[in-house]
Amino acid sequence: MNYQIINLNEKLSKFNEHWSPKVIGEMNDYQFKLVKIDGDFVWHVHQDTDEVFIVLEGEMFIDFRDGQVKISPGEIFIVPRGVEHKTFANQECHIMLVEPRGVVNTGETESELTAVNDIWI
Repeated sequence: MNYQIINLNEKLSKFNEHWSPKVIGEMNDYQFKLVKIDGDFVWHVHQDTDEVFIVLEGEMFIDFRDGQVKISPGEIFIVPRGVEHKTFANQECHIMLVEPRGVVNTGETESELTAVNDIWI
């Protein structure tokens, strides 16, 4: 058996692009993804799955049609399936996503920010 620790800072140092999640591990059918965000994302929805955001560095916001949340380092927020939302950050923010394998970052919305899925670092 090959036991391997995943160093989040090392993985984050391997890419610079924003809004392009990178897979760092899997557990059952779920993937752990790192992503750097800055500026505005697009309004989108994931009809079939909840989406978990864990802020590692910086601060991010999630707009909903009826409100907003701010997530700071060390905090976690779960967007329930079927809830339209838009993420944004005023400055670069590093986050971890936990979601089922195959989830597209823009949900069912086609956008120039739709990232290639399943990219491992």
